[in-house]
Amino acid sequence: MSHGTSVEVKPLSTVDRRERKKYMGCVCSVDPHNGTGAVQFLLLGLSDDPQVQPLLFCLFLSMYLVTIMGNLLIILAVSSDPHLHTPMYFFLSNLSTADIDFTSTTVPKMIWDILTQRKTISHAGCLVQVSLFYLFGYLDCSLLTVMAYDRFVAICHPLHYPVLMNPRLCSLLLLASVCISLLDSQIHVSMMLQLTFCTHVEIPHFFCDPPQLLKLSCEDTSTDTLLIYFIAAIFVGVPVSGILYSYSRIVSSFLRVSSKGGRSKAFSTCGSHLSVVCLFYGTSIGVYFSSAMSDSPRKEAVTSVMYTMVVPMLNPFLYSLRNKDIKRAFQKLLTLA
Repeated sequence: MSHGTSVEVKPLSTVDRRERKKYMGCVCSVDPHNGTGAVQFLLLGLSDDPQVQPLLFCLFLSMYLVTIMGNLLIILAVSSDPHLHTPMYFFLSNLSTADIDFTSTTVPKMIWDILTQRKTISHAGCLVQVSLFYLFGYLDCSLLTVMAYDRFVAICHPLHYPVLMNPRLCSLLLLASVCISLLDSQIHVSMMLQLTFCTHVEIPHFFCDPPQLLKLSCEDTSTDTLLIYFIAAIFVGVPVSGILYSYSRIVSSFLRVSSKGGRSKAFSTCGSHLSVVCLFYGTSIGVYFSSAMSDSPRKEAVTSVMYTMVVPMLNPFLYSLRNKDIKRAFQKLLTLA
């Protein structure tokens, strides 16, 4: 460059600034330092086809009603029958309560959006949904782990079961599950609070799914993405490890039982729980870890229906089909009705 040549630096125009703030296919029109109070999220749902909407409405409304009624029946049966006032059914009734709350976090909003075709949700409403989703979702994980420990004590240490699983310990285990779930929920909400979004963001899901929110943020979220999966690995890995340990000990006890009748009786006490564990963890872990590699958010939304709706709906059936005590309590409820 010659000494007589000068370079004129032009200030960025408004259009240039907006172009530089483009990220993930959207234009940020909010200052990262001013918060995101004006953000509106658009939940795209499972399908855009108008002809499919009535079918989805009827399907999900019926599934939601079956879920509520089935889990309420479990709660009523356990509370009304004195023979079911045991640790196993105490945790089962709390699991049913968590399933009702977990499903109610996302499904009523989805049903209402299909009915009214108004699919928007505010930034504050999205944060509330994320908070409740992780609170009740992880409470499910914790209670399934506690129930596995309860079955381990009942099968491997039957003589000490009444002493070990006393009401005080059961209450402490429930309280610990709630506190850990609340911690997990607040960690995810704190992460979502740090993100900045466009004023209008389209989420290809039927609820505010944090991995999708990370992809739609107007900033680099690679570190946040790694962090959220690291947290999920810890908060899911510990309960899964506890369940695997409990059932490894249970299986070893099965092998030591000589009579075939004793084995079938022992398996019947934990077969339902094992089915629920496989359904819940299999679908949820599969969806969340496949989202890191999948390029189809709509497919992730469809598969998310499994652990948000199908599993909570099936839980009452899985726990009652082969459980004589629950069936007997249901019959008493029907006669009283």
